Amino acid sequence: MFTTYKRISFKLNGQEVIWEVDVRKSLLEVLREKGLTGVKKGCGVGECGACTVLIDETPTDSCLYLAVWAEGKTIRTIEGIAKNGELTAVQQAFVEEGAIQCGFCTPGLVLTTTALAESGKDYTPDELKRELSGHICRCTGYQKIFSAAERSLGQEHHCACGHHHEE
Repeated sequence: MFTTYKRISFKLNGQEVIWEVDVRKSLLEVLREKGLTGVKKGCGVGECGACTVLIDETPTDSCLYLAVWAEGKTIRTIEGIAKNGELTAVQQAFVEEGAIQCGFCTPGLVLTTTALAESGKDYTPDELKRELSGHICRCTGYQKIFSAAERSLGQEHHCACGHHHEE
C-alpha cells in the first residue's frame, strides 16, 4: 500500500528536526503548518517571492519546493534570522530605510538580501535589482527596498537625482 507520508530530517533555523511530511505538500505548506508563519503564501507559482526561504543559503521559493526535498538540507526562515531578539544589519537597514510597509513581502526580501550580504560579493545596482527581481511589493515602490539592500551590503546609495553618493 502506498503511503503519502515520509520522515525527513534537516536543519531548520539552526536546530535539527525530524518531521513526518505529506509527500504531496510544498515546503511552504509544511512550514506554515508547523507554525512558521513568517513564510507567506502569495502567488503559489514562484513569481512573487513572498514564500522565500534560504535552502543551503540559496533563496528559494518554498511554494515550488516539495517538503520531502528538504531531507539533509539546511533551511532558514525569517524566524531564524534575528539572534537573541536583536535585529540583523539587514533587518535594521530595512527599518531605517522605510522599506517595510504592509510587511507581506518583507520576510522574503530580508532573506534574499541576507543571502546576498553573506555571500561577500559586491553587486552593481543593476545586479542588485536583478537579484531582488523575484519579489513583488505592492506598497513601497521598490526604491526604499533597493536602498535598504545597498545599505545592508555596505554599498553606495543612490538619491532621487540619479547620482551615486558614497556613505
